[in-house]
Amino acid sequence: MNKTIFLFLLAYATATKLLEMEYKEGTKVDPKYSLPQVNLSASDGNHTVVPASLARVLNFFNSEILAANWETTKKLVSLSCRKDVELYLEGLRKTENWALKMDDASGRYSTGWFWGNQYWTGSQSLCENIVPRSKSIVVNPENRTRTSREAEVPRRPSSPSQSVGYVTGPLKFSSLPPFPISFFMLRIDVNSSFTTEERILHIGLCMPYVCTDSDIKVIMEETSKASTKVTVKVEAVRSHHNRFNIWQDRTFIILCGVTSFVVVCLIIGTSYDFYLEHEEKRKKLMSISQTHLKLDMSMPDTKTKNGVYTVNNNNEETEAGLKTEAKPRTLRDIVKLIVKETVLAFSLRANIRTICDQSVSSDTIPVIHGLKSISMAWVILGHTCIIAFKYSDNMEYRKVVQREFFFQTISNGAFSVDTFFFTSGLLVSFLYFRTNAKGKLAPITIGHNGFISGITHFFGLILYRFARLTAPYLFTLGVVEVIMKWFNYNSIFEPPTMDHVNCPNYWWRNVLYINTLFPVEEMCMLWSWYLSDDTQFYIVGAVMLILAASHFKSGACLLLIFMVSSWITTGYIAYSNSHMPGSDDPLALFDKIYDKPWTRLGPYLIGMCVGWFLFKKNCQLTMSKLAVVSGWTAAIACLLSLVYGLYEANLSPLAGAAYSALSHSAWALGLAWIVVACSTGYGGFANSVLSSTILYPFSRITYCAYLLHPVVIRVMTMSMDSPLHLGSLVMIIIFLGQVVASYVLSFFVSLAFEAPVVSMLRIMTKVVGTKK
Repeated sequence: MNKTIFLFLLAYATATKLLEMEYKEGTKVDPKYSLPQVNLSASDGNHTVVPASLARVLNFFNSEILAANWETTKKLVSLSCRKDVELYLEGLRKTENWALKMDDASGRYSTGWFWGNQYWTGSQSLCENIVPRSKSIVVNPENRTRTSREAEVPRRPSSPSQSVGYVTGPLKFSSLPPFPISFFMLRIDVNSSFTTEERILHIGLCMPYVCTDSDIKVIMEETSKASTKVTVKVEAVRSHHNRFNIWQDRTFIILCGVTSFVVVCLIIGTSYDFYLEHEEKRKKLMSISQTHLKLDMSMPDTKTKNGVYTVNNNNEETEAGLKTEAKPRTLRDIVKLIVKETVLAFSLRANIRTICDQSVSSDTIPVIHGLKSISMAWVILGHTCIIAFKYSDNMEYRKVVQREFFFQTISNGAFSVDTFFFTSGLLVSFLYFRTNAKGKLAPITIGHNGFISGITHFFGLILYRFARLTAPYLFTLGVVEVIMKWFNYNSIFEPPTMDHVNCPNYWWRNVLYINTLFPVEEMCMLWSWYLSDDTQFYIVGAVMLILAASHFKSGACLLLIFMVSSWITTGYIAYSNSHMPGSDDPLALFDKIYDKPWTRLGPYLIGMCVGWFLFKKNCQLTMSKLAVVSGWTAAIACLLSLVYGLYEANLSPLAGAAYSALSHSAWALGLAWIVVACSTGYGGFANSVLSSTILYPFSRITYCAYLLHPVVIRVMTMSMDSPLHLGSLVMIIIFLGQVVASYVLSFFVSLAFEAPVVSMLRIMTKVVGTKK
């Protein structure tokens, strides 16, 4: 019996020894640690090991590798970081719940390397919520002092060898982290010989708060050296060590002050509006009562008209018995009018009625509202796709969808901005000539000669434009600066542009509308290039309009010179830079072609010509049926060919330059026919859609929608805890949500900042009318 037991124990010991030797042959084990150090080599001497796979190659950092290489790494980090990391490793060895959550919150490779996944973000929200919000643990990060409940947390191990490795057995959920925790985002350059690719990755790590950004950089680079097929270089680390204190930001304080002032003005204006309405009703009732009283006493000859008594007396009462308000004649009356109208300019009720009004004045071309609304939706679609592509875990999906025919709608979205340029030039020209023809501009320049009159007209137009646009623009600039500073320190994603740096330094360029004259790297609010170009076009157009009012041929020649110069300049820039429309990224030459005023001037000038034409014809034109059919066919063919005509086309350098130079103007010519046909009664179904009254409110807040929709898109993406996963249906849903959110926010900003300014500008007209 004893012999049998002895032989059994001997056989068991021999088998155990053989298994141990075989295990050691397959992996290299650091005798000081209980975790095996992964060997990524395909062979080790004469012994074959598990062949390297993509998952093993790209898994160059995890808690096991950190533990296996900690003896070397710990010498390069700070003492406080070293102690807390050892506590973290001990927690993993004991399978503590908080330690496992920290490991789970850290990012790592999963799938999608060849599908463009460069965001291994982990979960910032999980990392930040590991410690409960109760007062179980209170730690001062600066002096590392703990509360009286310190005895409840695990103590530091007696030796480093006890602080690493996992212990088999059930998970334990009894302890809380013995140190504060922070989330670190690393931008690293990865060069993999296994995949022959070099890529920038963004990896999130949930580590002890006391570790500095330099400590985390050392930990990542030193630990990843265990991999023989991946070279890692940390380019940047972002963490809560450099938090943005929003309450100490000057721009945020100014925004709070301005917003509070505007809110008070809205309350006062709205209250005053209701007060005036109440007073009108009271006076109306009193007037009717007095009228009936006079009739009952001694007015037998008073006649009625349509059931309403009319009284002709010195007060010039109306049919309803109300007095007509006399025009102010004295300076005091004018001042009282200005104060009253200024207060009422902030009335929410009046401004809501104005925005939602289903009618337009005779000086407005209704079809413009439809063009602006559709173009705004197109702009939002393009910007949504650009941001979504940037923050997705399947970026290569774009290369698949952009080969599809209808993706040209997105890649050629630049034409949507040309629609805005065209409509802007059209309205400026049409309204100027019509206003001048009615003599409404005469009071401004009465008593001056031609030159002085022109100068006065010019500065009047510029000041009106500046006042009309700047209030909501400045508010949006401040909002963009603050939120991008916030996201730069709190989002897991890096900001898409440098607004948190450029806006504080170069905001004055935006206010002066000259930011497109500087490098794009220094631009604040990248999408504001349109406002800069449009304002510069307005200045040039104002000179042409004032000149054409008295010397039409000179103004027309100047317009033609600018048009041809724009075409030649654009073609030369495109040819010298070998720009290939259709095959190149439409934003590839953003700083040379896309945003420069001298390359986008054509549609604005064509719009001015159409505005003058409609003014001269008084929106009345007779055309044959053949002309109408031919015009609509040519216009639709032109617009569709510009959007979808370059699908799988290969242009020569000369043809590409010609297309770049003329395509934007060709788009404006297609729109010109639509506007002329719809405005002269030949629009048919197209006019019914584009002039639909339901589009009027959306058109009126298009300006604020353009300013704010990129803010809404950025807030959505920068607030996410993980990247998007692109898909056609997902993009449609996101786009629709962005349209709704952008217009809702724009409605309130328009009520607070745009509509009051527009109302106050109308006061100038009333004052001029009283003086006249």
